[in-house]
Amino acid sequence: MSQSQYPCAGCGANVEFAPGANALKCPYCGHTTVLEATGARVREHDYLSFISLPRKPVATLAKYVFVCRNCGAQTESDAISDRCRFCSAPVVAEVNAQDLVVPEAVVPFVLDKQKLREALGAWAKSRWFAPSGLKKVSEAETAKSMYLPHWTYDSNTVTDYEGQRGEHYWVTETYTEDGETKTREVQKTRWYYAAGTVARTFDDVLVTGTTKVSQKHLETLDPWPLPDAQPYRPEYLAGHETLRYDVEPESGLDSAKQKMQPVIEGDCRDDIGGDEQRVDRMHTQYNDVTFKLMLLPVWIAAYLYAGKTYNIQVNGVTGEVAGERPYSAGKIALAIIGAVVVIALIIVLFSLGKHR
Repeated sequence: MSQSQYPCAGCGANVEFAPGANALKCPYCGHTTVLEATGARVREHDYLSFISLPRKPVATLAKYVFVCRNCGAQTESDAISDRCRFCSAPVVAEVNAQDLVVPEAVVPFVLDKQKLREALGAWAKSRWFAPSGLKKVSEAETAKSMYLPHWTYDSNTVTDYEGQRGEHYWVTETYTEDGETKTREVQKTRWYYAAGTVARTFDDVLVTGTTKVSQKHLETLDPWPLPDAQPYRPEYLAGHETLRYDVEPESGLDSAKQKMQPVIEGDCRDDIGGDEQRVDRMHTQYNDVTFKLMLLPVWIAAYLYAGKTYNIQVNGVTGEVAGERPYSAGKIALAIIGAVVVIALIIVLFSLGKHR
């Protein structure tokens, strides 16, 4: 297996990609090498052409074997990029397009460790009912910078639908209350058959390409600055772990269609018009489907509190934080007591006011 390591021009040590600097930086002597533009472009793959090609399922592929040029150690990993387990030197695999879908784009890291600490500190301070010790989360026990694989899908969709359009009207009803006859206006709805065709173009519908991280937390890191994505080059991965995708493109497309469905249904409702809408049937054609594999930067952090480990994910560009947190039983109890006291005071004041 081919692999890449990048020696420092100053001292010969292995350099790493520096978040926010668009450069490779030596962690020892500080020498930096700016990554010049290559002229490459981010390409989309035609989906129909792709699925007609022979391809091995990713689950059957062997692990990458890394031979560290720094210390000579040999290690195995599912990751496209990693660190030597013995000397921590960064290693990057050269992905073979015959075995895997090759990444076409990468959104480079912007947050370095200092900005990560600031983001975690701000997140910890904003947690209601969190224990006072949570502020230490800014010094997380473990924090790894990882590129996570994502699929993006484009499609021109055409949808035929059937449904009903509801139009409101008002009727006057007579009723009796406390022996007195009264009237009121009541809203009713007439329903009419509706059918039509709507079209929408989708661009870069994002689907996670890995099952190895918490999907619940990962989804809350949106939005991602996808327009800032750069054509893939292995230098961006140096010094950062990169997971190999384990969600096949076919499964990813199914998930993308699920994301498109409520948008298309909204278009159908807009087309139906009226005061209310019912969409009974939709048939969607997905035309000109293209896709690509994109790598997105995430800091994966963990911290220990009261004997339990909590996991956090941080968007490596925006600093958005999502994760688990403990709750302080004492603070919750004080809040409940405070609420009860306030309610009791309101009742007392209201009672005194009535008896004046």
